[in-house]
Amino acid sequence: MDDVPVKPHRRLKRLKRFAAAVGVVYVGVVSCGRPADRLLLIPQKSAEHVYGATTRTVPFDGGTLEVFVARSPGAKDADPAAFMLEFTGNGTRADDIAAWVADRWGDRPVEAWVMNYPGYGQSTGEARLKVLGPAGLTVFDELKKIAGDRPIFLAGNSMGTTVAIHVATQRPVAGLILQSPPPLRQIVLRDHGWWNLWLLAVPVALGVPSTLDSVTQAARIHAPAVFITGDKDTLVRPEMQQRVIDAYAGPKRRIILVNKGHNDSLDKRDELQEFGGALDWLMSNATPFTSQP
Repeated sequence: MDDVPVKPHRRLKRLKRFAAAVGVVYVGVVSCGRPADRLLLIPQKSAEHVYGATTRTVPFDGGTLEVFVARSPGAKDADPAAFMLEFTGNGTRADDIAAWVADRWGDRPVEAWVMNYPGYGQSTGEARLKVLGPAGLTVFDELKKIAGDRPIFLAGNSMGTTVAIHVATQRPVAGLILQSPPPLRQIVLRDHGWWNLWLLAVPVALGVPSTLDSVTQAARIHAPAVFITGDKDTLVRPEMQQRVIDAYAGPKRRIILVNKGHNDSLDKRDELQEFGGALDWLMSNATPFTSQP
């Protein structure tokens, strides 16, 4: 049966309903203030039990940041030769992943620190985009006091990559591991502007601090980096992640997760082989911090 054409007046009614719905959302979000914070951040509270990690608190902005510390199997009975500071993806708690982050280093003696952003877990303060970068720098500086001359690597997943990239432009990092890196401003405008006629997309994009603009910031980093991307990522499309990868100025190594989405991890065999090889490459190619003006 042939499709029955929709009469023009019905199309007009549908368009009006759509525009009205967009208007309601726009007024609701913008009137509450900080649309970027409210739409891009998903604060999570900490669980009651933490396995395989200890807790530290770091002073920040009149309150404290919650940090979870765990050691790799290679550092259980030995001092760590290197340190890792991990920034979580949006909606993920540090206490959930700290032990896993450390375990991925295997026999390499590494101590991992994973922080909860302000407003996440037991970290005090509000969940604000503008405080993510300063919070990351504060925890790095605290870790540097302990690490001394030993190398510090940064890692981030999704939203966490924006913080890792920013910190790497400001501090002497040995290398980075970046999974599913989003160019936040470009994603908001290109992928989500059409459905709200850019009424929401523009204020949200403008609300992303320049310090979290990964495309611009990545061009300033010369430390080596491992990029991990899923070829079936629908949240941050591979071609959008490629913008960050292309902009990155330092040596790069790619791991492409075949038939994997945004929140997927490597299979156990790939974890031991491909990811393990990437870690060895990262450690052997660690370089001093340099930054373009």
